[in-house]
Amino acid sequence: MKVNIDEIIVKKRVRKDLGNLEPLQDSLKRYGLLNPITINSKKELIAGQRRLEAAKGLGWTTINAVIVDPQDDITQLELELEENTQRMPFTDEELLSGYTRLEKLRNPSFFRMLWSKIRSFFRKLFSLFKKKTKR
Repeated sequence: MKVNIDEIIVKKRVRKDLGNLEPLQDSLKRYGLLNPITINSKKELIAGQRRLEAAKGLGWTTINAVIVDPQDDITQLELELEENTQRMPFTDEELLSGYTRLEKLRNPSFFRMLWSKIRSFFRKLFSLFKKKTKR
């Protein structure tokens, strides 16, 4: 659900250093908010302070949020900790593999581009043939 950013209450947090928010802001500009922040029904932030601050820095007035109502302060703090500790970063090998695939998709080889054009040509030809045979 969309929530007005100025209505979100940020109480004492475990994370003190938000780090450099610029890369996150760039990501928000380019892809939008991929994972909503988490708040309770009183609009108190449970998880997503970096996303919230990056959105504020971009001048957003609303943000997507999931509402969770923990039973008590202990559970609320557990949720904050859980959200930040259960993320598993990519290994160096996984990152290299992912960026290698991305590079190949962005810059296909000559033969891959040629094959793509040939497939596209035959798909169009087949589509035209199908339309004519339906008449």
